[in-house]
Amino acid sequence: MAASPSVVPMAAPMMPVLSSSSDFSNLREIKKQLLLIAGLTRERGLLHSSKWSAELAFSLPALPLAELQPPPPITEEDAQDMDAYTLAKAYFDVKEYDRAAHFLHGCNSKKAYFLYMYSRYLSGEKKKDDETVDSLGPLEKGQVKNEALRELRVELSKKHQARELDGFGLYLYGVVLRKLDLVKEAIDVFVEATHVLPLHWGAWLELCNLITDKEMLKFLSLPDTWMKEFFLAHIYTELQLIEEALQKYQNLIDVGFSKSSYIVSQIAVAYHNIRDIDKALSIFNELRKQDPYRIENMDTFSNLLYVRSMKSELSYLAHNLCEIDKYRVETCCVIGNYYSLRSQHEKAALYFQRALKLNPRYLGAWTLMGHEYMEMKNTSAAIQAYRHAIEVNKRDYRAWYGLGQTYEILKMPFYCLYYYRRAHQLRLHEQLTESEQAAQCYIKYIQDIYSCGEIVEHLEESTAFRYLAQYYFKCKLWDEASTCAQKCCAFNDTREEGKALLRQILQLRNQGETPSTEMPAPFFLPASLSANNTPTRRVSPLNLSSVTP
Repeated sequence: MAASPSVVPMAAPMMPVLSSSSDFSNLREIKKQLLLIAGLTRERGLLHSSKWSAELAFSLPALPLAELQPPPPITEEDAQDMDAYTLAKAYFDVKEYDRAAHFLHGCNSKKAYFLYMYSRYLSGEKKKDDETVDSLGPLEKGQVKNEALRELRVELSKKHQARELDGFGLYLYGVVLRKLDLVKEAIDVFVEATHVLPLHWGAWLELCNLITDKEMLKFLSLPDTWMKEFFLAHIYTELQLIEEALQKYQNLIDVGFSKSSYIVSQIAVAYHNIRDIDKALSIFNELRKQDPYRIENMDTFSNLLYVRSMKSELSYLAHNLCEIDKYRVETCCVIGNYYSLRSQHEKAALYFQRALKLNPRYLGAWTLMGHEYMEMKNTSAAIQAYRHAIEVNKRDYRAWYGLGQTYEILKMPFYCLYYYRRAHQLRLHEQLTESEQAAQCYIKYIQDIYSCGEIVEHLEESTAFRYLAQYYFKCKLWDEASTCAQKCCAFNDTREEGKALLRQILQLRNQGETPSTEMPAPFFLPASLSANNTPTRRVSPLNLSSVTP
């Protein structure tokens, strides 16, 4: 889906001081802005955005007393709503959302109105989560809904059309639209929110969750602000454009954010995503020294320890996080990984379930729980867990591939083919430069196509043959490369590449270049496709416990 260009912002900025230029030269001004937005988001209960801003501000040099800014001025409406807001915020902070909304009903100030609507939204989310937990795990998609969403959409839509929403109101309106699966509308509103209130990290982060590829990114009309650089670095990491992401983070370090634990952790995650395990482990270890009580991203750190079978280190990490906060989702996932590494899959699944009771929308736990159910040969539960992971994030190739493997074990080839195709479209391995694993995915995909006799879109089939032709060519396996190159010639989008590769193979053969004997193909083309009738070896399903969570 391509996002349409952003609409022109409908609401005026809350206050001029919140404008944000793209210039990083004045770090003092940036720190002032970060401290201000940290306070404004905290007042509205947007605690994650407040924490992000405060952490980033902390990484910059301290301001002298003369440059510290006073709090924003109080309007007449703020004064009238002060008593109700103060009481409601106290209720909000202890998660009594319905009670908070009750006392905010009828308030007119922007701050009180936002907290009123946000309380109603969170009340609906809490009821949905409670109902989900009561019947956890496997639920059918869409069975449990936030009943407040439609009413909130109607009310916020009227305010939006009347141009009465400030940047925070636009953010909440976008969240409601996203929850209702109105993706295009949500993207437009989030883009508008970044124009009106560019310093609110929450709006940028929500936008990240809706961008599925680099092409979508090109269509967005984003504000020219230094916050955009943080957004681009984050979305590049999410889209597996790791080289671009690392360059962005290095630029941010160079301009003055070298002490930011957030940036350091994001760099570690980026190296994790391209499976540079040694580099990622080194950065995470340094981060632990710098910020020993940090829990964010420690589940990713545990994935690396899991892959390297570092039992003692993973055990230490699990015990340490338990001492800090045993009720965080990351802590539960770390403990789950520890038990999985010890092949105690029932205990591992139990801790992933605990993580989901704390946050049913936590992507990593759903995928990891699917892996554990597969190890226990509970395919039905594994399928439901993977489906939940995809519902949370459709970019999660691990869940798509896990579903493909599950249906292959169940000998349901048409379902298997569909899920492998979705994983193939995400190119898990191709983007991560894992050439052998990517080739294995593509050959499995081709085998399933021809074993099922299903007609698929040419683009999907041609992409698979193009990758395999290039892979076999690099392996100096001329027969296999020629066969795949010839198949490429049957498709318009890969015909010229196929012909060029055939010419290269012929030239190398004429020069006496011999096929490789040191790098045999790990699998072969289906016999019906192979020019020399090489026997087909069905690729066995991967051991899910060995796949990086």
